[in-house]
Amino acid sequence: MSYPLFHPRSTAALPTTLSAQEFQAAFPAENEYVEFKQGLSTKELRRAVVAFSNTDGGVIVLGVLDDGSVKGFSLSSNTNAQLNNDVLRVVVNPGRYQVHQLAVSDESVVIISIANREEGFSQLPDGSVLGRFGASNQSLFGESLVRLVSRQSLGRFETTPTSTPLSHASADLINKLGTASGWHPNGAHERMIEHGLAAPNSTGAFLTVAGALHLLDEPHTVLGKTFVEVFRYRGGATAPDRRIEIAGPLAHQIEAATSAVMDEIGTDFVVIGTHRHDLPRLPEVVLREAIANAVAHRSYEANGTAVRIDLHDDRVVVNSPGGLPEPVTVSNIREQYAARNLAVIDTLRRFGLAEDAGHGVDVMQDEMANELLDPPEFVDTGTSVVVTLRTTGSVTPHERAWVDELELSGSLSAADRLVLVHAARGAELNNSAVRNILGVDSVQARQSLQRLRDARLLAQRGERGGATYVASVELGAPAGLRLSDAQLEAIVLELAQEGPISNATVRERLRVDRLAALRLLTRLTESDQLERHGQKRGTYYTFPGAMSQRFMT
Repeated sequence: MSYPLFHPRSTAALPTTLSAQEFQAAFPAENEYVEFKQGLSTKELRRAVVAFSNTDGGVIVLGVLDDGSVKGFSLSSNTNAQLNNDVLRVVVNPGRYQVHQLAVSDESVVIISIANREEGFSQLPDGSVLGRFGASNQSLFGESLVRLVSRQSLGRFETTPTSTPLSHASADLINKLGTASGWHPNGAHERMIEHGLAAPNSTGAFLTVAGALHLLDEPHTVLGKTFVEVFRYRGGATAPDRRIEIAGPLAHQIEAATSAVMDEIGTDFVVIGTHRHDLPRLPEVVLREAIANAVAHRSYEANGTAVRIDLHDDRVVVNSPGGLPEPVTVSNIREQYAARNLAVIDTLRRFGLAEDAGHGVDVMQDEMANELLDPPEFVDTGTSVVVTLRTTGSVTPHERAWVDELELSGSLSAADRLVLVHAARGAELNNSAVRNILGVDSVQARQSLQRLRDARLLAQRGERGGATYVASVELGAPAGLRLSDAQLEAIVLELAQEGPISNATVRERLRVDRLAALRLLTRLTESDQLERHGQKRGTYYTFPGAMSQRFMT
């Protein structure tokens, strides 16, 4: 039997729409790979996810009756959260999955594509293990359960003993770990064995892979290229002009690599009025989390490949050896969590260098959004996980600084900050526009607009469905954010009609920084619309001939 549409092993192109006849042909009935559900029946959905995960994968179609007729089902923010939190995240070790929305004639259905696990096995929250047999999900007992466990048994490489005796570990690093963990000094030996950092045998105790990574001053001498390499590329060059190698125990690698990259990428300086804003080009917490994830979740079997960080003019790229662990995929990376190296991550948490399970990606995405930076980009190549953090984006440093100034009188959510930027640029916003900007539903878009209106940052025009919103007069969006160069030049010329102007005059009127004001004045001088007088701090500008005319009168 061939695999149906949307099955992980199907090679057919994935449609976004099907006619009723095409859907019937693609999914004629439930079978070993297909299960129909009318809606979010939590208990039955969990059973199907576990059964497909433990056999050959499958497809769950939501919004379809048992006889195959389409009833319809679509994902809202609430149902999507319920699907992820009450079903997919509650199941123990599900296979990799994807969620698709499919239009069938005038209705919508939701398809959950479940891959079979390649290692380990899936269970219900109560510990039950199921398999798929024909069109039913059945519990596994006795010999059938033993066969599954034997076939899917997973050996954790990080707990493999090395040839390095525990006595070779750094006493200083053991003390630091003991202090961070609250261990009694006399019990550190037993605790390290208990937490997978050491393994005993008949001749003594030896460091495991995880133990060597945390407790040796130079773990790469035992484990291969278990360090971080940083390469810097300037001006779009294809070859790096600098390489930094950061070795040592994992905690040191994370802290030193974070510090080195933050120093290299630098800070954007923005002046608005009398305030100078120093804006890190990336939030340090995001960079640290990306590097911590890379060293914590990498495949240490790939001992000939280091974690690599590439620094470009507009982005930082972190490359970690090994693909995403099951069931995590790029599309569900925020909802799902799995750890390849449990002992490694547990120790990093003790040092405060790793977030609680499943929260690392949340921190990265939320902090980037809060700073009005583009979201992190995740790519799983199968042999590595690549995270791209962009230091430039659709929101300029000047706009970021302006929003920071607005927050001096109160906090704004990341979503509201982005809506404000679009309003400051002169956009007339409605519910549809905000949905597109934020990628949210109509309720969330309306709430954002109303919050900003109630804070007197946006002004509402019209009522109900026809309402639009613009930047309020009280908002005082800096002119440099919402006017074209020609409009800015016209304002400067109007100022010059009143008398001589200076760089400070332009900065105060337009709320732009010194360099932006100088550029405006230089353009007007070079086009002979203004005349420059004096030098340095004494420089001022007038209309051509205005000073001569003034002296004549």
